[in-house]
Amino acid sequence: MSDWDAARYHRLSEPQRTWGVRVLERLAPERGERILDLGCGTGRVTSDLATAVGDGHVVALDRSETMLTEAAHWLADRGVRAGLVRGDGAALPFAGAFDAVFSTATLHWIRDHATAFAGIYRALEPGGRFIAQCGGGPNLRELLTRAHAFMASPAFRASFEQWEDPWEFADVATTTARLARAGFIDIEVSLEPAPTPLETAHAYREFVSCVCVRHHVDRLPSGDRPAFLDALAAAAAQDVPPFTLDYWRLNIGARKPKGAAART
Repeated sequence: MSDWDAARYHRLSEPQRTWGVRVLERLAPERGERILDLGCGTGRVTSDLATAVGDGHVVALDRSETMLTEAAHWLADRGVRAGLVRGDGAALPFAGAFDAVFSTATLHWIRDHATAFAGIYRALEPGGRFIAQCGGGPNLRELLTRAHAFMASPAFRASFEQWEDPWEFADVATTTARLARAGFIDIEVSLEPAPTPLETAHAYREFVSCVCVRHHVDRLPSGDRPAFLDALAAAAAQDVPPFTLDYWRLNIGARKPKGAAART
């Protein structure tokens, strides 16, 4: 699987930035805090986070080398300091290191949420908070149902043998139970619709090929990719309103108990 086209993602990711700013408002970071930005992407929200903590410290973690490279340029251009770490959100190397863990538009790319939540719990100091948002529930169901139909068609079927979906769109009840098993308290989980219209067929094709069906496109021979994306765009043109992505966002809030012992 190829890495993200981070420069292209940075240009297209205004919806993710808008959601991230709202999650940052829920986090309400304070000056001097130590915060982990789990899945920092190209650093667009990381820069706001680092500015908010002032003389505190932000560690921005992502498993994508291209995303981290783009983030380094973005932060440097703005004179913002943050530690950049390449790592797996399901295998965090920290223990009791942060006042808060912040994550937006990332956790759905981690298949094992139970392990991820356990690592986040370990990374927090007692009393620390976990504030996040990711895709959940019926996220992109219309788009992905269509994609699966095209994947099964004679034109594309050979490229998708032994396909496994690369995401986990968990629901509220499942996420609440996983957080509780990890040891969190003050758990608040909710699901909200976030329909995202794109202006034209070209804008739709470009966005979904970079973000939503990137893994699908990677599986296809280069000569088959335009036809696959054209089929998705033609179907989306019939929606009301047209070219609208059926995003759903899973909001997460939880806290590690004060005086909690470390979990292994």
